[in-house]
Amino acid sequence: MKAALLAIGDEIVGGMTVDTNSAWIAGELRAIGIEPAAGFSVADDGDAIVRALGRALEEADVVISTGGLGPTSDDLTTACAARFAGVPLDLDEESLRSIEERFRARGIEMPPSNRKQAMLPRGAEIVRNPTGTAPGYILPVEVGGRTRHVIGFPGVPREMRRMMRETVLPWLAARNPGRRFLSRTFSTFGLNESRLGELLDGVAAPDEARLAFRAAFPRVQARLTVDGAPGDNLEARLDALELRVRERLGAYLYATGDEGMEETVGRLLREQGQTLAVAESCTGGRIGDRITDVPGSSDYFLMGAATYSDEAKQTLLGVSARTLATHGAVSTGTAEEMAAGIRRLAGATLGLSTTGIAGPGGGTAEKPVGTVCIGLAWEGGAWSHRFDLGDRGREWVKGLTAQLALDVVRRRLLGIEGVVEWR
Repeated sequence: MKAALLAIGDEIVGGMTVDTNSAWIAGELRAIGIEPAAGFSVADDGDAIVRALGRALEEADVVISTGGLGPTSDDLTTACAARFAGVPLDLDEESLRSIEERFRARGIEMPPSNRKQAMLPRGAEIVRNPTGTAPGYILPVEVGGRTRHVIGFPGVPREMRRMMRETVLPWLAARNPGRRFLSRTFSTFGLNESRLGELLDGVAAPDEARLAFRAAFPRVQARLTVDGAPGDNLEARLDALELRVRERLGAYLYATGDEGMEETVGRLLREQGQTLAVAESCTGGRIGDRITDVPGSSDYFLMGAATYSDEAKQTLLGVSARTLATHGAVSTGTAEEMAAGIRRLAGATLGLSTTGIAGPGGGTAEKPVGTVCIGLAWEGGAWSHRFDLGDRGREWVKGLTAQLALDVVRRRLLGIEGVVEWR
């Protein structure tokens, strides 16, 4: 079975919104042995959507579309799918009741326009939406003498992902029998995609597993997929392959699965009964934001402070005026004193700090844009390191610095020597 992906919306075509849905869907499809054959994006234009459905179904057995299921006049996907299939739209009473109840639960009268979302193609299998108003559908269509399918999802990622996992993935898997597929993802930091490919070259023979790579700054992931007949122990095969991957990647591998560095660090802090406080200058609170995105982070995260000015570094963290005058705000000495100060202030077992020049201005010959210092303090000791990241844009420097700082904590907790030297 092959699938085509169709992202619908003026905002997608115009570049105002990044299509993350198609990438996520493609990964989920590969995990169950369905190959994404093509991808399209199209504006909110009825004729264009119908043409895109035709092109997509020339390439695939099923087309999965996202977007255009809302209540407004520019939400055309459902009507276009029905037009393509040559069927009318019918009111689905259960969907209408669900939409009305969602508004009632919020104490709001349902606008008449939302009734449109319950008008669905005749003959479609309805995909219920437990977190939003727009139901999805699986619509059979006849193309070239064969029955193929159009699957319509809302464009909201949270809604689409739950509907995909709970309803559509099992539906697709049941129609792609005979083989089982299982994947495992390895998340790394400190390697570019080509270097990761070199390290894993030959880690699995072609008849053992399929190896794929994905760069998602600031991490790079490798994914191994194995397949077999029903009853084969695919988990055991992946376990054996994981041992080979771990041996080759060493400290660059920070997690199996799609785990972020903040999740890995949080898990280690909890397991070891340690706590963390963070003082940020060039990252401006980004590390604290990432840490607190993890549910339960209050177990180990005590305090975050964006000490941007020299005065804040002195008055809040106790950085000495002499250190600032002699070495400057962007220095390993300042980073160490910042880390020690936030640790002392919060009463944490670990203090972490960042200070640097994110650009575009502020650089000098001695400390160009991209110069970053990270500090770490613990009872009885402190550490710091200067990183020269280069001038690749303010957002890039801030994002990479936050990841480097979290990796410093990870390595400390695991007893790993050294740091990532970014190139």
